[in-house]
Amino acid sequence: MSIKAFAAKILAKKVHAQTQKWANNPVETQHKVFANLIRQAENTEFGKDHNFSNIKSFEDFAKQVSVRDYEQLKSYVDKVVAGESDILWKGKPLYFAKTSGTTSGAKYIPLTKESMPFHIQAAKNAILSYIHETGKADFVDGKMIFLQGSPEMEEKNGIKLGRLSGIVAHYVPKYLQKNRLPSWETNCIDDWETKVDAIVEETFHQNMSVISGIPSWVQMYFEKLKTKANKPVGDLFKNFNLFIYGGVNYEPYRAKFEQLIGRKVDSIELFPASEGFFAYQDSQKEKGMLLLLNSGIFYEFIKADEFFTENPKRLTIKEVEIGVNYVLIISTNAGLWAYNIGDTIAFTSTKPYRIIVTGRIKHYISAFGEHVIGKEVETALQNAISGTNISVNEFTVAPQINPKSGLPYHEWLIEFDSEPENLEAFAQKIDTEMRQQNVYYDDLIKGNVLRTIVITKVAKNGFQDYMKSIGKLGGQNKLPRLSNDRKIADFFEG
Repeated sequence: MSIKAFAAKILAKKVHAQTQKWANNPVETQHKVFANLIRQAENTEFGKDHNFSNIKSFEDFAKQVSVRDYEQLKSYVDKVVAGESDILWKGKPLYFAKTSGTTSGAKYIPLTKESMPFHIQAAKNAILSYIHETGKADFVDGKMIFLQGSPEMEEKNGIKLGRLSGIVAHYVPKYLQKNRLPSWETNCIDDWETKVDAIVEETFHQNMSVISGIPSWVQMYFEKLKTKANKPVGDLFKNFNLFIYGGVNYEPYRAKFEQLIGRKVDSIELFPASEGFFAYQDSQKEKGMLLLLNSGIFYEFIKADEFFTENPKRLTIKEVEIGVNYVLIISTNAGLWAYNIGDTIAFTSTKPYRIIVTGRIKHYISAFGEHVIGKEVETALQNAISGTNISVNEFTVAPQINPKSGLPYHEWLIEFDSEPENLEAFAQKIDTEMRQQNVYYDDLIKGNVLRTIVITKVAKNGFQDYMKSIGKLGGQNKLPRLSNDRKIADFFEG
């Protein structure tokens, strides 16, 4: 064992003990985070507007501060972007993480000197948790890669801005710099396909031990590697044994990855976002990711099926239940207050608090009142594929409200790597799984409101072509699993 691997094990033990301390006192930990956030922000413009000086409890906060999304916080963010101080958080932010918005164009998410360290610490602690549980640390001596956005940044009124993954690239510790790929020059390539080709060339002859990124884009990298090497990725990188991912559910990709790699590898799931680093997989044995309760973020939860009602109940960590679908609401040391990030989660455990991401509150199908969510379509497909030779590269689901003939239906657009022999039988299998996942969908099928699903095959690289057509190929961009309109489906009809 190398000195670096030995040191990693010692550090992993220390971090595990620190994590257990707050994880075993979740309510008290969140109370302290809440009190600290209110105290530090009471003299900001937002704090004064919302009477922070008189907030003594969560109940006070809920009365003073309504749940809001970016559009509703934008008037304050615009002042921060204009260079004003003490608006949402004390002083000015260190960076803006620039993300693509919906109605307002680009979104500028502040990152402060208080919030930034937690983005770095969480990613590091995820790996240390893995080392502590498994005892595996030799991978620290190999080369590591993270498929990410460009680290180049612009400047707006004295504040640097860029993609979150690019900003984080500036914080890679010195002891990892020699192990980290790709090169700075390659990382700065904007065009994703050109960038992946360059990464293949740089990594092809290296001792890769850790590979990280959003599964759909890592798949593209693996396919190019396998074509160039004419052998599985696991044979090319004999010491590659750890895949770190986030952004989307890995399960729909797992069979394809194992085929490309040629064997199974361990994986660690992360839940990072521009707004905060919320959770990471702390165990290879337990389902879900550890919710980070001690990272400058105060969490609220609203039941997803109540979210669009007039006055939904806002819950704290002590009130949540296992298996319920919640909209995640955050208040942070970057100045986001009762902020709806758009993600839905469910708890798999409350000792400690572990979660899975179930989808996006805006990414659902409810054209007929069925409210199908991302987790349901992913589970249905996964169960339908299980035990077969069928392999799926990518998929999305959309409603077909006005078919040329017959009843409306859910259209599944699937890019197969290995197709089913009988497409209709496979569609029926998915539909049966969907009916078990969602009782409302089952009622609509039984009541002859909908007919069973229809599968439309998408050509090889079709979804990559779609993402390219909307300027979102690669990086942190993700294909929606499902939508309540036909914008994506229409692309393939055109």
